Amino acid sequence: MNTVRFFELATESFEVLGVLSMVVGFLFAFVLAAWTWRRTADGGRAFTTLRQSLGGAILLGLELLVAADIVKTVTSAPSLTDAAVLGVIVLIRTVLSLSIEIEIDGVAPWKKAFVTGPQVLAQATRQSTRQDPDPHE
Repeated sequence: MNTVRFFELATESFEVLGVLSMVVGFLFAFVLAAWTWRRTADGGRAFTTLRQSLGGAILLGLELLVAADIVKTVTSAPSLTDAAVLGVIVLIRTVLSLSIEIEIDGVAPWKKAFVTGPQVLAQATRQSTRQDPDPHE
């Protein structure tokens, strides 16, 4: 197998995996949401589960499709047009990924440490100052 054919197969594999992860993730998200709704009888919680799991599946699929685009550049003849098209595709998919991640987490990835950091510190402080009863008393 020559190198060009290997990269073409790698690109096709990434594309298939990307689409497959979104389709399987879509189905899994609905099953998980239905199970959550049945278990808790809370429609809001089921909807949140659906949004988060579906968003995660879409993010994974987009990452795999970006990887396919990057591998595809290895096999194509270098041209300014191809580079520009790839740049626009990666930019669009990156913006989609970021917006979905913000929608899922409720905070921008670069601000996540500012939001979760104080919570982690407060929890650690509470745990360290908690008085456990002496087992010898």
